[in-house]
Amino acid sequence: MSIDAATTSELRAILGARLSFNEGDRAAHGREESYHRTLSPDMVGYPESTAEVAAIIRACARTATPVIPYGTGTSLEGHIAAVNGGLCLDTSRMNRVTEIRPADLDVTVQPGVTREALNKALAGHGLFFPVDPGADASLGGMAATRASGTTTVRYGSMRENVLNMEVVLADGRVIRTASRARKSSAGYDLTRLFVGSEGTLGVITELTLRVHGLPEAMSAAVCSFPALEQAVLCVASVIQLGVPVARAELLDEIYIDAVNRRSGLGLKTMSTILFEFHGSEGSVKHDAEEVAALARDFGAASVESATTQQDRNRLWRARHEAYYAGLALRPGSKGLVTDVCVPISSLARCIAETRADIEKTDLIAPILGHVGDGNFHVCFLLDPARADELEQAQAVNRRMVARAIEMGGTCSGEHGVGYGKAEFLAAEHGEALNVMAALKKTLDPQGIMNPGKMTDAALDLAHHVRGERPAEPAG
Repeated sequence: MSIDAATTSELRAILGARLSFNEGDRAAHGREESYHRTLSPDMVGYPESTAEVAAIIRACARTATPVIPYGTGTSLEGHIAAVNGGLCLDTSRMNRVTEIRPADLDVTVQPGVTREALNKALAGHGLFFPVDPGADASLGGMAATRASGTTTVRYGSMRENVLNMEVVLADGRVIRTASRARKSSAGYDLTRLFVGSEGTLGVITELTLRVHGLPEAMSAAVCSFPALEQAVLCVASVIQLGVPVARAELLDEIYIDAVNRRSGLGLKTMSTILFEFHGSEGSVKHDAEEVAALARDFGAASVESATTQQDRNRLWRARHEAYYAGLALRPGSKGLVTDVCVPISSLARCIAETRADIEKTDLIAPILGHVGDGNFHVCFLLDPARADELEQAQAVNRRMVARAIEMGGTCSGEHGVGYGKAEFLAAEHGEALNVMAALKKTLDPQGIMNPGKMTDAALDLAHHVRGERPAEPAG
């Protein structure tokens, strides 16, 4: 869209040199870590306070100018695509840790604080923030996408770890969603409404988060299995028996080969579960021994321990870099990464049937997952020049999602919706999708907040962006 001159003038008055029309800036803010097309905003703004965000939103509301909140750009489903142009609101300069309260085990931060920066600030207090999606994402973006990750099985996702937020609504009003109390029965749970809203209902400008004491002891175990199904069934048994693991990460044999090459780990090229245990010295030792015994019962070919911090850091660094390790297996490829989440009892069958679908194609598509909570990912390594590979990958993905929903699961355990998964929302939510659309219309009647995402308008837009059929712009 073309931006109204009066709006541009008003935004310049608020932001000065922090309003950018630079082509490189715009392209960087329309691109994310996925195969989705780059769709650039018309301009990028860098606010430094809640008051500035509110003034910016009021200016944009007067001319129905789209606003796309932006954290670090690590999303995977087209969340930050500026499908109607407009203003990208980059919150990276709102990066202060406002207050740490060790006695209450909570912390208040601005949205641009990253996960790693927060944990550096907390370490001196003997605390840490556990939600670990792998990337050093911003906490505002993590809340907006209801992020989770490797430690969710023990500590929960952003849903469980956000106590309250300050949010600027689509008309410029500023609200707080809750108090700092650990529980409340007063009114609607607005915090949970905005956690996972993907910038479609407002802009998060402050968060109060639950934090945890650093464990006295930590250890890891590497369990290698001859068959993928054995690995998954072992984790399901560990969870069903109530063993308090902190992480339970699956990498299939393709990914193990990839991380061995990239990180020089020397792991057995088999389907592997990486476990981690947190607690006292005694409890960690007991839990590790119990899991090792279970792994052997399920046919593990080997169980190896990693007890030193150096060994554990090396192991988890390799796990977090698995995406890039996978891409290196096919130089020049682009990754189409997708995920689903199912009840733990259905996980082995869901993965096995997905693997069977992949094997019917000529695609390279390794599997990994946070299998302790029923969530797994497939990374299709695609040649960007071959449309047939993209079509095959999307067909496998659609079958995988349909299978997960039929099993009582979800189209996305942690990637979110954006426009990339919009086509699955009606099948998963039914009439509830209309309730979501009504909430969106009430809080954002002009449709200026990250338009074309999450609700019914997103499906037509998804087809349009992919070139599958024409559609009217959303919003």
